[in-house]
Amino acid sequence: MTAEETDRIIEMAWEDRTPFEAIEAQFGIPESQVIQLMRGELKRSSFNLWRKRVNSGVSQKHLMKRDSGITRFKSKMQKAIAMNAISKR
Repeated sequence: MTAEETDRIIEMAWEDRTPFEAIEAQFGIPESQVIQLMRGELKRSSFNLWRKRVNSGVSQKHLMKRDSGITRFKSKMQKAIAMNAISKR
């Protein structure tokens, strides 16, 4: 895995509205490996804050816990992204 891919996975894991299923679809990494990656790449205090946030009611990291009104992985303001590459206009 390249440094850019690792950085993107960490970024997606921090985003509240990006579910683990989206990370798995894009990178082929299941939730357990994302947790291992975060544990290895983040400081302990940052990892603990992230896990606390993921397990709280604030985060929508699991599709089953997600409000049915949320049907996409990205913000309206975000540029069009297809498989982690910015699409051409």
